[in-house]
Amino acid sequence: MSGLQPLDLELRRLIYERLLGGAAMPSVAALAHSARVAAENVAASLARLGEAHMLVLQRNGEILMANPFSAVPTPFPITIGARSWYGNCIWDAMGIAAMLQRPGLIRTSCGCCGTAMDIRVPEEVSDTSEWRAHFAIPAAQWWDDIVFN
Repeated sequence: MSGLQPLDLELRRLIYERLLGGAAMPSVAALAHSARVAAENVAASLARLGEAHMLVLQRNGEILMANPFSAVPTPFPITIGARSWYGNCIWDAMGIAAMLQRPGLIRTSCGCCGTAMDIRVPEEVSDTSEWRAHFAIPAAQWWDDIVFN
């Protein structure tokens, strides 16, 4: 994490604190207000976090992804209790349930045929559980074009 500054890590903590609490992805302005720093400093900090692959930014500098959370609707919504989030992919949707250590419901569709399907993520997964997910692009190539992948 060389090149990162204390503000970068503080903003990252604030982002995930909000998301795990059920709030929407925070804007640059909201982060500036929460951290009591200028929006320009937040923008520079988010850029450093993006360069470190800790966030993915939109062209306007706002956050698009704080993995596993998406700031925009995706085909991978997950509901846990009364709260819902969007995962960037099926793996990320399952990751949200894992982060919260709570069971969840992902309402998605088959990547091959488009058939609607519900995936129930249990609170615990045993060694004998059968889970399969198909990834069209190898994980080593995800950051080549993270928004497309």
